[in-house]
Amino acid sequence: MKRIGMLTGGGDCPGLNAVIRAIVRTAKKEGWTCIGFKHGWKGAIENIHEELTLASISGILPRGGTILGTSRTNPYKKAEDVEKVRETIKKNRLDALIAIGGEDTLGAAHKLFKDGLPVIGVPKTIDNDLNATDYTFGYDTALNIATECLDRLHTTADSHDRVMVVEIMGRHAGWIALEAGLAGGADAILIPEVPMTADEICEYIQSRHKRGKNFSIVAVAEGFSIKGEDLVTSKKELDAFGHVQLGGVGDRLAKLIEKKTGFETRCTVLGHIQRGGSPTAFDRVLGTRFGVKAVELVKLGKFGHMAALRGREIIEVPLADAVGALKTVPMHLYETAKMFFG
Repeated sequence: MKRIGMLTGGGDCPGLNAVIRAIVRTAKKEGWTCIGFKHGWKGAIENIHEELTLASISGILPRGGTILGTSRTNPYKKAEDVEKVRETIKKNRLDALIAIGGEDTLGAAHKLFKDGLPVIGVPKTIDNDLNATDYTFGYDTALNIATECLDRLHTTADSHDRVMVVEIMGRHAGWIALEAGLAGGADAILIPEVPMTADEICEYIQSRHKRGKNFSIVAVAEGFSIKGEDLVTSKKELDAFGHVQLGGVGDRLAKLIEKKTGFETRCTVLGHIQRGGSPTAFDRVLGTRFGVKAVELVKLGKFGHMAALRGREIIEVPLADAVGALKTVPMHLYETAKMFFG
């Protein structure tokens, strides 16, 4: 009879509860016990946990967020915290610890595996920037929310003859901004992979006005860099993983566009709206399949691996492949979107 621990780290994400539910239900069929650590790696460090039963996961499939809570705690921030995680695993007699998260959470999981701990990963991030998997759960929900918001902004932009700048999440990779912009008919899409000057952006908007269009929609990822300016951040302090808090590029861009073109410009920041609410059917199914695969990896003793989507199949990949580099937007996809700019 095995004992499995699990945690959800990093930003909250639609579909996390689907993974938790799938792990518990699959493990229970094996006669195993599951415990959930609260608030990500913080719970594993401080041994804050609860037993997860069939009753405790009942009804959580359509819920957004995570019933376990989350945090941006890095177990490698302090040397003693790694030993605390080791002690937690020992005290609870765990055969495996399943870490559900993105680049930072799984990066820590990979290091812990190299330090001899029985860790398995499940890929989660709305940014879809985790390597070695075609999609991460959470992305589809965020993409659909961003697309709906762009659809709604079209009507108000048209009514007021305005340029609407929409700031969308995406630190290092512009997947949400690009595909939501393409699906939502944005007139310019700005992503971290392709820095651009304010003049270049304004050219797209001015070309539309010359054709008689009275409004424009600009989709911009929060990690986009305006050429000639510093990266816009909301705070200068670094988090536990060494990242600055992004935010503000949309407002900065709106001011530059209005100044350079003379067109009335407004900024809308979607922010955490993209993370919230009920997951799409795609994310519920993907999260469920990932959870089932994670238990299978425990059964096979495939520590240091994670579940991944490859085509239509759920496979196993080494955590090292997932966290070695970010999966950014390929230029052929950006060039397709660029055909519709302006």
